[in-house]
Amino acid sequence: MPSSFDSDVDRRMRAVGVIHTTEELLASVSLALMMLLPLAEIVIRPFWAGGIPGSIPFVEHLTLWVGFIGACVAARSGKLIALATATFIPEGIFRTGARTFSATVGAMVSSLLAWAALDVVAIEMEFGREIALGIPSWVFQLVLPVAFGCIAWRLAWGAGNVWPRVVSMLGLIAGMWFAHSWESFDGGAGWPWVVLLVLAAIAGAPIFSVLAGAAAFLYMVDAFDPANVPLFAYDLATEPHLPSIPLFTLTGFILAQGNSSERLLRVFRAVTGWMPGGTAVVCAVVCAFFTVFTGGSGVTILALGGLLLPALLKDGYGDRFSIGLLTASGSLGLLLPPAMPLILYAIVAQTAPENLFIGGLLPGLLLIGMVVVWGMRQGMLTGAGRQRFVWREAQEALWIGKWELLLPVVVLGALFSGRATLVETSALTALYALVITAFVHRDFSFAAGLQQAFRECIVLIGGVLIILAVAKGFTAYMVDVDIPFRLLEWTQAHIESPLLFLLALNVFLLIVGCIMDIFSAIVIVVPLISEIGAAYEIDPVHLGIIFIANLELGYLTPPVGLNLFLASYRFNRPLLDVYRSSLPFLIILGIGVLLITYVPWLTLGLLEMIGRQ
Repeated sequence: MPSSFDSDVDRRMRAVGVIHTTEELLASVSLALMMLLPLAEIVIRPFWAGGIPGSIPFVEHLTLWVGFIGACVAARSGKLIALATATFIPEGIFRTGARTFSATVGAMVSSLLAWAALDVVAIEMEFGREIALGIPSWVFQLVLPVAFGCIAWRLAWGAGNVWPRVVSMLGLIAGMWFAHSWESFDGGAGWPWVVLLVLAAIAGAPIFSVLAGAAAFLYMVDAFDPANVPLFAYDLATEPHLPSIPLFTLTGFILAQGNSSERLLRVFRAVTGWMPGGTAVVCAVVCAFFTVFTGGSGVTILALGGLLLPALLKDGYGDRFSIGLLTASGSLGLLLPPAMPLILYAIVAQTAPENLFIGGLLPGLLLIGMVVVWGMRQGMLTGAGRQRFVWREAQEALWIGKWELLLPVVVLGALFSGRATLVETSALTALYALVITAFVHRDFSFAAGLQQAFRECIVLIGGVLIILAVAKGFTAYMVDVDIPFRLLEWTQAHIESPLLFLLALNVFLLIVGCIMDIFSAIVIVVPLISEIGAAYEIDPVHLGIIFIANLELGYLTPPVGLNLFLASYRFNRPLLDVYRSSLPFLIILGIGVLLITYVPWLTLGLLEMIGRQ
């Protein structure tokens, strides 16, 4: 007979399960509406010039919901984006202490933001503004305090066992007190809080909490309400291109959920398998294709590594070369449209995403080509397995994989034909991927496969968009105190030559790429270097491609490049072995980045040819 204690535990577990299901359902429904409304616009527009009333702001505000509810799910799963530096902290008491410290600071900042966001909602309720169809804006804003509060609790609860949780809960309570007594910070010193947050970041605190905390405390010591941070976060709902990021990412997860990778592998093996290094060529191209749509190299390595590594080893490639190739190829597609970093950079730098798409084509193909050539060289030196070209097999593979091969045509055709906006193109692409995987090929059952793809997309997008949201407040503070202008003055005083500036920029960005994921780097660093680049007469599109290319290289750079850790985990290899395996590719891609930096035509040539420059 079950005890009352067991019954209480069961009830709590059921209640927690209901909460988890509800938040995933809300985020999934929001993401589905984000896809369906732009599709309806495409269909209705030829017959009704005005389109669906209020659909654009509605989709933009749904992005806010997807981002913040997704961040709650990411916090529950321990997948909020953080620096990789915590992995170097020794196990035992030091690792436990770091985890407790980072959770305490994260919970403190999140609870501060939750209470500050309540003020934003209360003010909005007084104004009574509407989004569309009579829906007040405060309904959408309500996700801010709820999400920040949820994240604060989950960070504190996830700190460890009893004492780490107690300490982290004290941090949560402290954040609430700070929010109610922020005036007492007026005239105080901001640097101790910044130091505290930097240490928390090194210990593994979520990056969003570090940025938001820095902005909030610096605002408070300057006698400004910390509600500025959630207020700027709400501005995320007014970014016209932002909804395309979750929709293109959803496309990648739908493809990964099905067997698209296997069909593409068959296509490229049938077409290029006769070449020296044919299998290596296939792996580089397939990885680049998937990274374009998933938006991150981590997804590609984790999803495709188990398929591609055995194929390389079976065809006679050495273990070290195979590991290095897949580690490097995981980020090859970040410069090709419609990769998430290109769209995010365009939003932060206020540059047309279409120009970045075109500007990234040749540099992206250059980096892929350099890896392909190295793979062919390895094939010739080792005599790794090559297969005879069979015309019938090539025909069958192309026929089976034709729908995946047409995906870039769908994206570029819809966008540059002028018939669809970027957001509508992303919705069309997601629908296309869903149709070919669930209905044409029947790779998965519609409900189960779509649910899994939605969940994985929501977690990734939540981790990214919450950083972008709070970074807007941090950026606004930096602009208020003239930090970009001071940085510009210092740079011009010490570096006169644009060529030398580009070299220094490459070194700086490589270091940033080592210690920070690409999304965090974009929202933090781009506002600082945009004005400097303009002062040295560097084209904004060229600067953006240089930026992303360097961060792509940073993923491979020891000791903390993200791809190195992911490859070590996925392939069960010691980290030092992954370092050695990746070194040749680091050198090759480094040469490619220098070519992209010092040969502007690679980025701007196509733009000039079609009159967009």
